[in-house]
Amino acid sequence: MSDLTHAPPNPAPARSIGAALWIGAMMMVSLAVPAAADDLKLALPVACEIGRDCFVQNFFDHDAGPDRRDYACGRLTYDGHSGTDFRVADVPAMMRGVTVVATAPGTVKGVRDGMPDINLAEIGREALKGKDAGNAVVVDHGDGWETQYSHLRKGSVLVQRGQTVEAGTPLGLIGMSGAAEFPHVDFSVRHNGQEIDPFTGTADPTACGETEQTLWREEVLAGLKYQPTGGLVSGFASEPPKSDQARKGAYTEETFGDPPALVFWADVFGVEPGDEQRISITAPDGKLIDENKAILKSSKVLWFVFSGRKRPPDGWQAGTYRGTYTLLRNGKEVARLEDTVEVK
Repeated sequence: MSDLTHAPPNPAPARSIGAALWIGAMMMVSLAVPAAADDLKLALPVACEIGRDCFVQNFFDHDAGPDRRDYACGRLTYDGHSGTDFRVADVPAMMRGVTVVATAPGTVKGVRDGMPDINLAEIGREALKGKDAGNAVVVDHGDGWETQYSHLRKGSVLVQRGQTVEAGTPLGLIGMSGAAEFPHVDFSVRHNGQEIDPFTGTADPTACGETEQTLWREEVLAGLKYQPTGGLVSGFASEPPKSDQARKGAYTEETFGDPPALVFWADVFGVEPGDEQRISITAPDGKLIDENKAILKSSKVLWFVFSGRKRPPDGWQAGTYRGTYTLLRNGKEVARLEDTVEVK
């Protein structure tokens, strides 16, 4: 396996999730069946329902400068990102297992497995020793075309070098190995070594908004309807929650005894300046016991937020409490998350 190269690191602030990085080609003599460039049409690389079980977190960056711009002229990417990140909501969803599959016929050119699924923020980039892609598979489709599937779950890789695969052949599971800060597979496409956006079929930085040359199959592109903003997961905690712990599934209680606080949290993606967020908690009798409204000031690929209140002097009313997070853009609801918890 050759030395690994990677895209520039995500410059997003600490409260925003950094996206994964793709690696260069894994060296091996190509045994793939040749395929004409015009014949390369890609299936979906994940066996899940987009928008429900999994989401596109980051797209290919089409901005030639230090800013960011995705294929739809939006901002769901980061500077220099050359892949497409298909994610699941959190670590518990990752552990339930989501299969990553080959997108087109070809031959496995390189594999790596055995790296742990650990948040990059916890271990630091130096600990990776250049293996930023983590556990990964590269498939050669012939005629200079390759696809790469990075950040797979440890021990999940199912293929070997030289193995012939078809579209839909299982390769492994979505994971969080290598330079990853959320569970996902970073899917990348290369033609003669150049990174290509599968949505536009080109690396042209002026191509945003154009899908006439897309590499996706027609039905796949239709199913990948662009979703600039959405809710991932929410829940309750008995203390101010930490985003990294929430994403690991730390705050999953469905029942509290007499908690010192009642805090509702939400994890969403694609917030924009001027968005209005509303967080509320309703008591069993329908009374609003906590409400927080704010106008967001900056764009965030991923946004973690919470609000709550301490235990009242006379204790909590027993029953079901409901938390609601709503995100409004120009007065229209673009994301909504709800959850409940039982207090005894």
